[in-house]
Amino acid sequence: MQTVFATAEEKMGKTVSVLNADYAAIRAGRANAAVLDKIRVDYYGTPTPINQMAAISVAEARILIIQPWDSSTLSPIEKAIQTSDIGINPQNDGKVIRLTFPQLTEERRKELGKEVKKTAEDSRVAIRSIRRDCIDKVKKMEKASEITEDDLKIAEKKLQDITDKYIKEIDKLAAAKEKEIMAI
Repeated sequence: MQTVFATAEEKMGKTVSVLNADYAAIRAGRANAAVLDKIRVDYYGTPTPINQMAAISVAEARILIIQPWDSSTLSPIEKAIQTSDIGINPQNDGKVIRLTFPQLTEERRKELGKEVKKTAEDSRVAIRSIRRDCIDKVKKMEKASEITEDDLKIAEKKLQDITDKYIKEIDKLAAAKEKEIMAI
């Protein structure tokens, strides 16, 4: 039965990690290299992440500098950024690419706030789904007479406690990201 709890903890922890990565990729008016994580550049026929092809640094609060290790990849990186959905036009000076993050408008902030809430709710649904799957496993164990009815009740309570812990973590992350978006 301990394996059921360990599995629940592991899967719920991964869900929170994914949420954290998703929040890092949300552009909040501040330069953040994580916005480039999902962009792939065609590098000799292989889709390659930008951070494996270039040094990425934050020059100022709203400027990101991308310096490719191979200068011949400057143009493909620029094209990949332009065709992506991050909504920032890259400036290529022949040596580095500069991404200037514009100030967020009030409308865009509200839109990002909704996106943060939706992502958090998706994560909560995933956590509850993991809980349901684990409870089903425990119920099967009880039906197969591997555990008693009392053990079943104890296991359900423990799984609910684990679920509550991760839901609180998701709520905390969502509140922090919303505060960050609205404060800019």
